[in-house]
Amino acid sequence: MAGFTLMTGAVLAHTQHWDDRALLWWQEGRTPLVERLASVWLPGYRAVIQAKVLTGLEKDETSGLTYNALTGTLFTVTGKNPLLVELSRKGEVLRRIELKGFADPEGVEMMDNGRMAIVDERRRQLTTFILGDDDLELDAANFPGFDLGFADAGNKGFEGLGWDSRSQSLLLGKERGPLGLFSLPFSDEDGGGVGVLQPLSLDSLGIRDISSLSVDERSGHTLVLSDESRLLLELDRAGQPVSFLSLNAGLNGLDSGIEQAEGVAMDEDGNIYIVAEPNLFYVFSKPVPDAG
Repeated sequence: MAGFTLMTGAVLAHTQHWDDRALLWWQEGRTPLVERLASVWLPGYRAVIQAKVLTGLEKDETSGLTYNALTGTLFTVTGKNPLLVELSRKGEVLRRIELKGFADPEGVEMMDNGRMAIVDERRRQLTTFILGDDDLELDAANFPGFDLGFADAGNKGFEGLGWDSRSQSLLLGKERGPLGLFSLPFSDEDGGGVGVLQPLSLDSLGIRDISSLSVDERSGHTLVLSDESRLLLELDRAGQPVSFLSLNAGLNGLDSGIEQAEGVAMDEDGNIYIVAEPNLFYVFSKPVPDAG
């Protein structure tokens, strides 16, 4: 009976990802108040929109998410039928843009000066462009592209994409096999040029994959989304874990767990948005303090 109990506990620890979270809980509890106030501090967030279906994308698989402060809207990409999709902050589909010349778009990110970037996982290609207000079609052949390497990565290549305005560089997350974070300096001169892909030094993050990235403009911290670990992790500028948000049912206000989280973004008010395959939309916010 004792052996059965131990085995059951081990299975639960693995399936509920308790093993991923134990060290993170410990680190989070030791964070001084002054550091919490200067960070995103994910434990304070609660789900305010849950599992909203993105209408018209029922046959597509959303992956990646970014926020455009110039328009106050979000953008995601789909893989089965390559699309760039504009969303409202309430999860309403506003525009569908056909992506020609893309095989498997997995990440999308707003940069500075209206420029956007899309990473194509299977082609190992990063494409940058400026999206027009009325564009309904984009052809990769018409825009600058950058070969990300890792020719043997297959479907375990780059998925996460974030923009760090402080260092004027893109952050790229390699999904797994092995998992990794990279920095790619970017210059907007001459139509957009990129530097050399640089690996970032990482300690163990306690996550099993990287699905998406987002950089908080206020703190400079990076949000790392892990589909397999079912959590969102906050890293400081040195790449050290600060806080996390569980995507399991019953935590952070979630009625049901987020099964396959694939994209994360944050707006200027600190609201966090997540898309999950095949076409579900979530919003997390911090409760407004009671004025009374």
